[in-house]
Amino acid sequence: MRMRSSILCLPLYFILAVSCSVLLTMVPGSAAAQGKMVCNVRSYGAKGDGATKDTRAIQSAIDACEAKGGGTVLLAPGTYLSAPIVLKSNIDLRLEKGATLLGSQDHTDYAAISEFRAPGRQSLVSATHAENVSITGEGVIDGAGESWWKMARSYRGSGAMGFPHPRPRLVVFDHCQHVLVEGVTIQNSPMWQLVPYYSDEVTIRNVKVLAPANSPNTDAIDPFSSSNVVIDHAYADVGDDDIAIKSGEPGSAGPDSPSRNITITDCTFLHGHGLSIGSEIAGGAQNITAEHIQFDGTSNGIRVKANRDRGNDVSQLMFRDIQMKDVKNALVISEYYPRIAPKGEVAAAPVTRLTPHFHNITIENLTATGSNSAGAIYGLPEAPISGVVLKNVHISAMQGLTIGYAEVQGSNVHVEASHGPSIIDLAGAKANF
Repeated sequence: MRMRSSILCLPLYFILAVSCSVLLTMVPGSAAAQGKMVCNVRSYGAKGDGATKDTRAIQSAIDACEAKGGGTVLLAPGTYLSAPIVLKSNIDLRLEKGATLLGSQDHTDYAAISEFRAPGRQSLVSATHAENVSITGEGVIDGAGESWWKMARSYRGSGAMGFPHPRPRLVVFDHCQHVLVEGVTIQNSPMWQLVPYYSDEVTIRNVKVLAPANSPNTDAIDPFSSSNVVIDHAYADVGDDDIAIKSGEPGSAGPDSPSRNITITDCTFLHGHGLSIGSEIAGGAQNITAEHIQFDGTSNGIRVKANRDRGNDVSQLMFRDIQMKDVKNALVISEYYPRIAPKGEVAAAPVTRLTPHFHNITIENLTATGSNSAGAIYGLPEAPISGVVLKNVHISAMQGLTIGYAEVQGSNVHVEASHGPSIIDLAGAKANF
């Protein structure tokens, strides 16, 4: 009886602290795996009813966990309507199965900011200069992007960045280290969905990234000037690039850091523009491996893309064990973005800091069926593509593979074109199959 009465007399702050108990979790690599605090956002006032804005409660839980040295901020089943929230070091945002973090549809909730050296809006979830930060669980982060897409479609000149009306991205890790995103579904972003920006040691595993096929600029995963990135078992069905590796804006004055040491494995891509390196690649990209990838109905398969206003050194690329079905353009390595190949002859231009240099690219064990075009490998006359190696490549398409200003070596390469030649050699082509 004495023990019972003492519990009943506990102060409110102690009762709230119980909800932030010290627990060991089973989320390897997450902030909570170190046995730190677990803070349930409902204990900080979150309703999870899909109608009440829970922004303040969620942020309070994050701040409380961070003040105690880090831990898990828990979203139990429910729909948590929210304006932007900011993660901190040593925080694991864990969304249980049945939990949805739903972005507010009030555009004024997304503050105008400078992001990625350009005008932007604050993302729904972000972390800046954070370490050991993670998003885990089986729940959903939903950007409710329809109203933003409608706005973007109404401005013909808005472009990928949404100018003059920028849209928020959904999840951004800005200059972070030791990042984990695992198990969650990320969907319906107003713009790019999951972006590690100038971040290092990033793991993205067992995630789904979704958006309607006609939603503009809803790239699934965009490592931007980031290094030591692993993307494993990602499922993307979106309106733009399924993955796009980037490193600098068009016309960048620099300096721009490259994206390096990126491994992409066991992924499935449905709607979307495929697996891309570029086009915004002013910092370059090196040491990238993609293997065991399935494409089904994407508009492009493998695409390495840039132009004279946004290029740099792009090299040491390995694409291996690739399956494509009904992909519009199977293979595109082009320095003429947004075009695949130029119209007519192209004169050489002066080489500048932003001239793309594509070299040392290997594509091995690729099978594509039902394509409109086998694609193109097309460099600039002042910067031809070199060191492209094709091994065990089998493409069945309506149109063949176009090669211009590029050096390509091949073994066991079979391109079957139902209309016209299988290999189309144009000016500057050095193909040896």
